[in-house]
Amino acid sequence: MTQEKKSEIIEKVSTLLQEIPSSMDVVKKGGNEEKRYKYLATHMVNKAIKKDALIVSEDGNGIAILFKTSKKEESFWKEAWAELGLVVNVTGFKNALKILKTQNYIKKQRPQEGEYLYCWFWGILKESRGAGTQVGVKMKDEFYRRAKQYNLPLYAETRMRKNAIVYQKFGFDLFHKWDHPSGDTMYFLRYIP
Repeated sequence: MTQEKKSEIIEKVSTLLQEIPSSMDVVKKGGNEEKRYKYLATHMVNKAIKKDALIVSEDGNGIAILFKTSKKEESFWKEAWAELGLVVNVTGFKNALKILKTQNYIKKQRPQEGEYLYCWFWGILKESRGAGTQVGVKMKDEFYRRAKQYNLPLYAETRMRKNAIVYQKFGFDLFHKWDHPSGDTMYFLRYIP
């Protein structure tokens, strides 16, 4: 991937993050907010590329990060420097403990044994959304192709009710709802091939 293409993807992810309640909670408010979203987007895209988890639609307006992972792969110390960078450049120290507590609950909803696929991020730019476009359908097909290829369940969560409905329309099962500390409902979904 060229640096130009990577920068373009980071810009799009940064734009999409500014619409997502979870990232809006994580990014510290105030001056330099745009810079914080860009740092977070850069972190996410770099991690996705490193783990071969980045999915970009044909038109470039749909971007997803789909990790093949397991409970034992999650290591605080392995990610400590990157996480510290996020605290300093994105969340601020005040938010960090609250975020850790919330993430701990969310991670407990995923499999505690064995491998699975995890949709860490999925966004489609406004101009490619809706029934008239096929971006979401084609991306969903790629998710399912990978789930079947690896014979692994696929997990996702969202705080946006309309997104939970779309996931379910695409064949995901809603297996848990949670009253998120923000006051929203968080929907936990899975697809089993």
